[in-house]
Amino acid sequence: MALLVVLAALAFLMLAAYRGHSVILFAPVAALGAVLLTDPSLVAPIFTGLFMDRMVAFLKLYFPVFLLGAVFGKLIELSGFSKSIVAATIGVLGRGRAMLSIVIVCALLTYGGVSLFVVVFAVYPFAAELFRQADIPKRLIPGTIALGAFTFTMDALPGTPQIQNIIPTTFFGTTAWAAPWLGTFGALCVLVAGLAWLDARRRAAAAAGEGYGDAMRNEPRAFDGVRLAHPLLALLPLVLVGAANFALTHAIPRWYGATQSFVPAVIGEAKPVVQEVSKLAAIWAVEGALLLGIACVLACAWRTIARTFADGSREAVAGALLASMNTASEYGFGAVIAALPGFRIVADALQAIPSPLVNEAVSVTTLAGITGSASGGMSIALAAMADTFAHNAQAAGIPMDVLHRVAAMASGGMDTLPHNGAVITLLAVTGLSHRQSYRDIFAITVIKTLAVFAVIALYHATGVV
Repeated sequence: MALLVVLAALAFLMLAAYRGHSVILFAPVAALGAVLLTDPSLVAPIFTGLFMDRMVAFLKLYFPVFLLGAVFGKLIELSGFSKSIVAATIGVLGRGRAMLSIVIVCALLTYGGVSLFVVVFAVYPFAAELFRQADIPKRLIPGTIALGAFTFTMDALPGTPQIQNIIPTTFFGTTAWAAPWLGTFGALCVLVAGLAWLDARRRAAAAAGEGYGDAMRNEPRAFDGVRLAHPLLALLPLVLVGAANFALTHAIPRWYGATQSFVPAVIGEAKPVVQEVSKLAAIWAVEGALLLGIACVLACAWRTIARTFADGSREAVAGALLASMNTASEYGFGAVIAALPGFRIVADALQAIPSPLVNEAVSVTTLAGITGSASGGMSIALAAMADTFAHNAQAAGIPMDVLHRVAAMASGGMDTLPHNGAVITLLAVTGLSHRQSYRDIFAITVIKTLAVFAVIALYHATGVV
């Protein structure tokens, strides 16, 4: 019964999200419905003490990232920089390679350390303009961005600074560069198969006479400036964000040390507020990089932006509020589900798989799918089972680097089910629905999941790490 409660809550939320209902409303309904069926007396305490606590904790940390990312993306759009880069890209690669262009831009930003959510806001104006000019259906944009930002640069390529590649280091004593050959092989599998799927979808749409589409929501504003900026100038803010993020990530811990404290009052007595810099450095770095990017766009194109800045900034704030609240609600849902007895049944059952690497891959991707979070599912799985994974791997002679890469890649497998926060954010930003675009996101999800097992097969066949 406990297991059925967990599965029913998950199915209910996935169905609600797929049908276009607000996750902000239905995530707590699904989570508390599961609690009601498990122990009715805990509904109110869990809502306040767990769901809302985790939801607010997520907003506390990440809302500034959503807000600055949305403003940055809007300014890129209003300045005409997106149209300039698109025009240059078409000139170099041709209209037929619009999807490849967007995947490359997403990959470069993600591998440069820019948050996945920021990439969605920043790249969408480029993607919409490029797809419109190439007459490719807009409904294919989410799948294209997902391939570039949510897959191989998130957790497969060695050295990626995304959190999914960092979490395993604390459990296995590895580095972000663990298993470089396996990671590169997995990344190539995802990239090649993903591009093949998207191109097949594009050709099928072209054969059916389907173009970009009409009456679309959240369309970037048409650029009405006198002339476009030079492509290199248009690229400058994106390069600056990536470079500043990298530099600040390393500089902030040196500036502040391990902890930083202050007294939040000048009158009366108050306890010092102590913050662990190691847990906040990456977030501060992204925020600082985005502020520099915003300042760069304003400095380079203020005359163009000034006329529409007020309306554009309001649209950006509204988009950031919706996207962050959607994801925060998902975060609260995952926390509640992970606290239910049925979740423990799933976790215990997964430990029965005999192969250490397959056990780890299935456990991590299953828990990521249930919680709707790659980092959340992996954290839960490794916190509960990392010692078992490591012990079994050592008995089989498997290096910890391989465990690291398999866990990281598996976390980004089935996490992108319909209720995933990043998926909902992506669809909200692009103005599309699950019905219109989730098929392609799910195809990329399946490809990414299968790539994990291709990596495991390669290791067992060759021993390469």
